[in-house]
Amino acid sequence: MTDSPADKKGSFKKLGARHKARRRAVDLLFEAEARDVDVSVLLSDRAELATRDQSVAPVHAYTTTLVEGVADDLNRVDGTIEGYLQDWTLQRLPAVDRAILRIAVWELFHATDVPPVVAVDEAVELAKELSTDDSPSFVNGVLGQVVQVAPQVRAAAAATAATKAARGESES
Repeated sequence: MTDSPADKKGSFKKLGARHKARRRAVDLLFEAEARDVDVSVLLSDRAELATRDQSVAPVHAYTTTLVEGVADDLNRVDGTIEGYLQDWTLQRLPAVDRAILRIAVWELFHATDVPPVVAVDEAVELAKELSTDDSPSFVNGVLGQVVQVAPQVRAAAAATAATKAARGESES
């Protein structure tokens, strides 16, 4: 006997492309740290592998955006996370939680097309899928604090970009 769609409605959540992209970004950040390799090189290798091997899923553009964004702003992202950890250090966290938090903080600071509530909800959902039973509430608690400063960080970044544009400088 097969389940009807109505039977599955409560236990099945459709995963969108961005959710899948975030999950793959978590996987890549986690793998790069576990293997002690540069995440940008790993990302490039996976993209190249996907073009050669049809059985390997292509790397979603948003996965690339997330991984490159986290890699480029890692010091500020990690510093922010560390600033909101109580009685913990970043290195004591499970590696998957570090990856999830890094992606969410980067999105909160840089992804202007992602509402803050979505960035937090997605991180909590990834923690439910990939980490310990305690991780979703922990991730939610840390991000609940980061979300309060995110608008100021975004405004400062926009002001800096506007100043550079007015001077004719390129963003780096």
